[in-house]
Amino acid sequence: MRENVMDNYSSVLKLENMVFDKIEFNRIGFKNENEIKFSLKMQIGSGEDGTYRVTLILNGIKQDEYTISISLTGIFSIKNDEDLDDKLIENLIKKNTVAILMPYLRSELTLLTAQPETDSVVLPPFNVTKMIDK
Repeated sequence: MRENVMDNYSSVLKLENMVFDKIEFNRIGFKNENEIKFSLKMQIGSGEDGTYRVTLILNGIKQDEYTISISLTGIFSIKNDEDLDDKLIENLIKKNTVAILMPYLRSELTLLTAQPETDSVVLPPFNVTKMIDK
């Protein structure tokens, strides 16, 4: 019997579902040179079925041009969690889930800001571990 190489490298963390809870772009004025300012929040909850609900909330404002709000939720499960210690599970949930969700949030931000008379915004990559540790 041939062994599947990918089985050796598969993660115990699995994204079960992902949804955008809120996508909002509010025009205030016309294109300008003001800098966009962001805040990013994370909420973590757990379900009775052993899943983890992780929500990222990005709010931004470009003074005199627009406000933006995006909320993204991922439902995650961990297989074989009896073999994992609590610290490892905490790290998986706090850090890896955010790293998994960030490309979707980044992409939606770029799509939303690709409007007429608006400069498209590309959220730069950043150190998720450092952000969570603060």
